[in-house]
Amino acid sequence: MTGPDKAPRKSLAMMISALLAGLVLGALSAGWFMKTSDAHRAPRREDADAALVRSLLGENLTDRTFSFATVAQACSGKRVLPLGDDPAHRQVVAAIEQALAETIREMNAEDSPVRKLRRINEASRYFEDGLQARLDAVPGLSCGIPSTRAGGAQRSGYPDLRIVDEASGLVFYLDPKLIQHGSENSTLRTFYFEPKNETLKITDDAVHLLVGIEHDGQDGAWTFSGWRLVDLSTLQVRLKAEFQASNAALYRKSVLSLPPDGR
Repeated sequence: MTGPDKAPRKSLAMMISALLAGLVLGALSAGWFMKTSDAHRAPRREDADAALVRSLLGENLTDRTFSFATVAQACSGKRVLPLGDDPAHRQVVAAIEQALAETIREMNAEDSPVRKLRRINEASRYFEDGLQARLDAVPGLSCGIPSTRAGGAQRSGYPDLRIVDEASGLVFYLDPKLIQHGSENSTLRTFYFEPKNETLKITDDAVHLLVGIEHDGQDGAWTFSGWRLVDLSTLQVRLKAEFQASNAALYRKSVLSLPPDGR
């Protein structure tokens, strides 16, 4: 074969070699890129959770106190107003005290519905109902169960009652609690506020009041003796941080060490 014929063959061989080299280089580059991408991919869920836990622990949340007014406003966007000395505040406080006196008298009667109960906590509902009915009957006031942010009616959760002074439009939240006489210095947790977006019941700028109704601790034959009205605008609260699980989560078959028969 003549020289001129060899030249095209040599040129073709060089082109094929260059093409193969390009393919190999491309494959190597792709592998490097995949490794690099893996190294910079988004953190796994477990890594993110671990980082969050370390961040929360670093805040020492359980050792800190917070203003309830600040917590409530941060969660709801609504102000916690201090109890003052203007006529509307005095009228509402007087109405609450009158309703408390009448409700306590009813619950102390021999035929009181709370006499049939086994636990004092079950009596709270009767005080809420008694106070609501009496306050709602006061001329110029209305009293009902606060609606949630989503507009639903919900008995559970803070606060229990919503009082409106119709002349001024001022709103007062009232949360009745039962307290055994002599336990006012106890450090056990007795006030809870668990904010949730849809079921949050703080929907107004309002005065927040808690009334502690005292009893003598005689199970099934309680005598209620008085009350303590608390302005929550000055209350300091703590955050109880805990990780929890239900029985449904604890005892799933996937996490159980079952006996051979599977029971």
